[in-house]
Amino acid sequence: MKRTILITGGAGFIGSHVVRLFVKKYPDYLILNLDKLTYAGNLENLRDIEDRKNYRFIKGDILDTELLLRIFSEYQVSGVIHLAAESHVDRSLHNPDEFAVTNIIGTIRLLKAALTAWHNNFEGKLFYHISTDEVYGSAEEGFFTEETPLDPRSPYSASKASSDHFVRAFNNSYHMPTVISRCSNNYGPYQFPEKLIPLVINNIIHRKPLPVYGKGENIRDWLHVEDHAKAIDAVFHKAKPGSVYNIGGNNELKNIDLVKMLCRIMDKKLSRPEGESAKLITFVKDRPGHDLRYAINPSKIISETGWRPEIEFSQGLESTVDWYLTHAEWLAHVTSGEYLKYYEKMYANR
Repeated sequence: MKRTILITGGAGFIGSHVVRLFVKKYPDYLILNLDKLTYAGNLENLRDIEDRKNYRFIKGDILDTELLLRIFSEYQVSGVIHLAAESHVDRSLHNPDEFAVTNIIGTIRLLKAALTAWHNNFEGKLFYHISTDEVYGSAEEGFFTEETPLDPRSPYSASKASSDHFVRAFNNSYHMPTVISRCSNNYGPYQFPEKLIPLVINNIIHRKPLPVYGKGENIRDWLHVEDHAKAIDAVFHKAKPGSVYNIGGNNELKNIDLVKMLCRIMDKKLSRPEGESAKLITFVKDRPGHDLRYAINPSKIISETGWRPEIEFSQGLESTVDWYLTHAEWLAHVTSGEYLKYYEKMYANR
């Protein structure tokens, strides 16, 4: 193989799309997928490529230093794409410790393993850390750029901002070649239905309430996960070490407008009377520290790598709905057990 790439969190939503893209696009790369398989990690996401000769799955935790060193040594890893993380803001409010351990300590241990394995011989090496636009806080006006100061407002975004700082510190202190990208909200197939779009789709299917925080006026920029995977590919192969890139879709929407769009699409797809799904909208108490608006300026990645989003939002949203409706078995599987218990508890008193 030409090179070996370690992708952490590759059984998750974004990670599985990145793994699939790299396995198919680069048959001369060996792609290692390291995933702990927590509630959001699912090997069913990768069933279509699991038998490829250039793919290996390794079940394990990024906190396991011995395992990490063994992987780097055995496979001669030359590149890391680090996606493994606890990522749901609501969960971070209930259990910030878990987010600190996984997102901060886990990232440090992965950085240390790479530093140890590469022995300061960094030629052809790269540590690529995937972050989030949430580290910037709330954009009251204008757009986030790569120079926007970090101002995290939730335990989740605080943990990601901290891990960003550690990645940059390893670049500055040890001259490890690193890059960071910060993306806007992703949507598309295989997303665990605790996130807004698949949650709304699943609840409409089962005629359950559609919980919307506050008045639904919080604004998010939406990026199709396949566009994000292509952006990660572009950054990994073209970025200058030490760089930071913002990845956005130029699709700003209020949460309530997005939910209403999904209601209209679902009514049409399920042959229900127009407006029936919208009756399920239920406004719930806003979550603490809820950022009003995220908005990304992606001009740097566009100008330096040539990447740009290709999937138009309304088309991407409809195709996403189609995917969930035609993958009822997958949806039923992942929404059993812990997911149901978590949300039943969360909304029981609201």
